[in-house]
Amino acid sequence: MSKIFIVYWSGTGNTEKMAKQISEGVIQGGKESEVAEVSGIKPEALKELSVFALGCPSMGAEVLEEEFMEPFVAEVEKFASGKKIGLFGSYGWGDCEWMRDWEERLKNAGAEIVNGEGITVLNEPDDETLEKCIELGKTLAAL
Repeated sequence: MSKIFIVYWSGTGNTEKMAKQISEGVIQGGKESEVAEVSGIKPEALKELSVFALGCPSMGAEVLEEEFMEPFVAEVEKFASGKKIGLFGSYGWGDCEWMRDWEERLKNAGAEIVNGEGITVLNEPDDETLEKCIELGKTLAAL
């Protein structure tokens, strides 16, 4: 059984809820899931994997969280080529520029963004967003 890693940073718990729903989808899709808060895992843990998910809310001027997630993503960029990566996160303001920037950044590093774009939600994930997260998990499990 293959394991799908879902690595996230969450300030209010919204992105964590999304991570847990993606994990549920992975399990429903027949694979093992490991949900990891970004400060508790090293980027190298993902290096040999072909599929994984990363989650982070929009911070400040629509950027990734700077202490843990930004350095983690910078390391992932070095080995992202050929990887299939699901992205997700919540936001409290703005127009999801942080997600578009994140998608573009990983595409430029050679990654494929699963479903073509990340899952975003304003504030707390609603039922529709939680269902999208489950579907993303199932998709990751099928890759």
